[in-house]
Amino acid sequence: MKHIISACFFLFSLCMSAQSVTVTVDQNVTLKEFFKQIESQTDFKFAFTDQIDTNKKYFTQKNTYKNIEMSKLITELNQTSIVQFSIVGNNIFVKQKAQTQKPTKKKSKLTGHVYDDERQPVIGANIYIKELETGVVTDANGKYSIDVPNGSYTVQVSYVGFKNEEKRVSVSDDTKVNFNVDADSQQLGEVIVMNNKAVDIKTTQMSVNKLTMQEIKRIPVAMGEPDPLKSILTLPGVTNAGEASSGFNVRGGAADQNLILLDGAPVYADSHMFGFFSIFNADIVNGLDLYKGGIPSKFGGRVSSVLDVTQQTGDFEEYKVNGGIGIISSRLLVQGPLQKEKGSFILSGRASYAHLFMKLADNNNSAMFYDLNAKLNYRFNAKNTLSFSGYFGNDIFDINDRFASTYGSTMGILSWKHKFSDRVNSNLSTFYSDYRFNLEIPIESFKWDSNIASYGLKYNWNFQQSEKFKINYGIDGLYYNFNPGVVKPTSPDSQFNYMQLDKKYALEASAFVDFENQITEKLNFRYGLRYSMFYRLGDETISTYENGQAVVYNPLYKIYEEGTPNGSISYGKGKTISKFNNFEPRAALSYAFNDETSIKASYNRMAQYIHILSNTQSPLPMSIWTPSGPFTKPQLLDQYAMGYFRNFKDGDYSLETELFYKNVQNRIDYIDGADILANNNIEQVILNGKARSYGMELLFRKNTGVFTGWISYTLSRAEQKTPGRTPEEPGIANGDWYLSGYDKLHNLSIVGSYELNPKWSFNGNFTLQSGQPVTYANGYYEMGGIHIPNYSLRNENRLPLFHHLDVAATYTPKPDKKKGWQSYWVFSLYNIYNRKNAASMSFTTNEDTGANETRRLSIFGIVPGVSYNFKF
Repeated sequence: MKHIISACFFLFSLCMSAQSVTVTVDQNVTLKEFFKQIESQTDFKFAFTDQIDTNKKYFTQKNTYKNIEMSKLITELNQTSIVQFSIVGNNIFVKQKAQTQKPTKKKSKLTGHVYDDERQPVIGANIYIKELETGVVTDANGKYSIDVPNGSYTVQVSYVGFKNEEKRVSVSDDTKVNFNVDADSQQLGEVIVMNNKAVDIKTTQMSVNKLTMQEIKRIPVAMGEPDPLKSILTLPGVTNAGEASSGFNVRGGAADQNLILLDGAPVYADSHMFGFFSIFNADIVNGLDLYKGGIPSKFGGRVSSVLDVTQQTGDFEEYKVNGGIGIISSRLLVQGPLQKEKGSFILSGRASYAHLFMKLADNNNSAMFYDLNAKLNYRFNAKNTLSFSGYFGNDIFDINDRFASTYGSTMGILSWKHKFSDRVNSNLSTFYSDYRFNLEIPIESFKWDSNIASYGLKYNWNFQQSEKFKINYGIDGLYYNFNPGVVKPTSPDSQFNYMQLDKKYALEASAFVDFENQITEKLNFRYGLRYSMFYRLGDETISTYENGQAVVYNPLYKIYEEGTPNGSISYGKGKTISKFNNFEPRAALSYAFNDETSIKASYNRMAQYIHILSNTQSPLPMSIWTPSGPFTKPQLLDQYAMGYFRNFKDGDYSLETELFYKNVQNRIDYIDGADILANNNIEQVILNGKARSYGMELLFRKNTGVFTGWISYTLSRAEQKTPGRTPEEPGIANGDWYLSGYDKLHNLSIVGSYELNPKWSFNGNFTLQSGQPVTYANGYYEMGGIHIPNYSLRNENRLPLFHHLDVAATYTPKPDKKKGWQSYWVFSLYNIYNRKNAASMSFTTNEDTGANETRRLSIFGIVPGVSYNFKF
């Protein structure tokens, strides 16, 4: 009986396998689609293990099989497919091919760079090997590296906004292959993006936003000039103090809590013309990364965010020129080879000329800026590259010969990159960064000069043990020279005497290690530790106070007052005044449910040892940096974040949502009526408190097609608390939590870009924010016939709702022209419906009527802009 059943089963199988079908398979056909073709023509059903993803594409070659018997089809497919088919009765079983079925091949390293059509490295491009269904992402230098078995492969490069590039590559030993990708701004909707997710689902990195220069140049801004710094205000969790204000605030943090880096060197002032322009020239900037949380161990020194800005690398093969002419400023960039394929240079300059129009109108006022960026690169060989980056910028103001001011920055960075092996490389860099501010008031016959200068050294190593385990480690050193100011009389009858405020010196050193570990296909873990040390150094004399309190409370008038020094301690040159050290652990975890969805969580502690002395919400050019010391402790941050990340339709759409909580210890605040400018004993107006912020961020993007853009929304709260030091003291706002000046309960940005045709594109940006917290007058009292306002508790009120809509149109006369003179026009309207957003409120008495008045100051109404841009 057993033999009869077996024979019947065998005959049944022969009959089934003799059925003929017609099917087509290629690299774009998923298993699910293949199953449908077979099941619609036969009685076969498919069975498969959990390891098989039917939405994946397992076929490596394109073939059409006509009227082929099932047994022959299965034989053919098993020779070319990376899965195994087998017929059992009326079932077709599908499983992963066993390792023994494919002989083990020697592995080699496939490396190279990805460049765009400007010969700039493309950061974050996806390198995908079709046959292996695996890939990597290019690093900050546009470089990729992956271990593959020897063989022949189809390698595809993809990046949003660029055409896909594909090459057939044979690997028999360590192989280097470079790729060049072309921008595809005209037909984005037709690009097929393979494994190019808008959100990297599996990486542990979260709370970071990246903007390419293509995105930055599409965002309309005031004066019609693209501005990298203004562009980040469209991202969730990022705000500033309002129109024409410098600095930016991240997740409720102050502007001085942001670490801003230009090619690795710290930037101490980020704007021109009191905030109308940033110091970053969009022509030479290659891209920017904004870290809001989950910050890697290699960064330190600030407690709110890290803005990492990189400059372009000059073209190694041909000379190029591009620039633009705008209403109030123009720019020019030149780049080319110093020695073909070995050395390159890039120079870029900007200058404003609004002051010339003032002169023509017999206006004695003057306001202008200029800056110059440069970068030189030289490749000695495949393992050694030397580069130099530089920046110099200045602002000049002159108001009716009554007020004159110049301020600006100078930076230089020398970097040596060395490759020890395929697994180990290093970057040794040294830099100088200086910010200076000069003020002269001729009618008062005095000048005031101040500056901060720093000298730094960094040595970082990257070690890749395998694709699943990487180690980054390094050391940093930074020496500071703070000059709070020197007052100089400019005439013999000046009321001012020469006075040098105490200079301050400090040394900051740190070491870090960071591990990236892929635990499973779905679980990734990054963990690290930074150890930082800070030394406040002499030559300096420190005042001492009774009970160690530089600020005293007057119970009679219920106010805080400056304490009176009762002595001093002198420290010689290089002697330690104060020292601090902190361990700063970092950790981040990601779990991918599938290729489209993941959750992430992170924690980081950071220490900040230097602070800006300013009681305004937006840092001013005269704001003074000061180090931690006997009366000013380092700020310490603990930040927790978790989020949900999702890609839709193979990356056409993406969603990022995050929750965060930040707690900052030792956040300084100022007593009412604090006098900060030219104060040699600044500790007399400072109180130490704490700060916190928490909220939710949402970022939804449309990444491909003729219409692209994003919507970002943040719901958050930022608060400070400065309690009294004794039960009798009220602190600030009665010692309760009060809104910080950076609180924006609601923050909404909508950015869109539409490609109408190759000649015309349109861009728009809508911004809506809660008004900035302020302190209003809630009454007044009269003294000597003068009405003096009486103010409410600190930041108890808000400015009116802030919003504006900006639009721009780009016209390219000859879009198909790829050589010779190429140009385009940009027409823009900032604040198209002429919203009079309040920059501040002042409380005064009308001189004519004697009535109390509240006056709103607005900076911008509608602002038209036009610029002509070219390259050749």
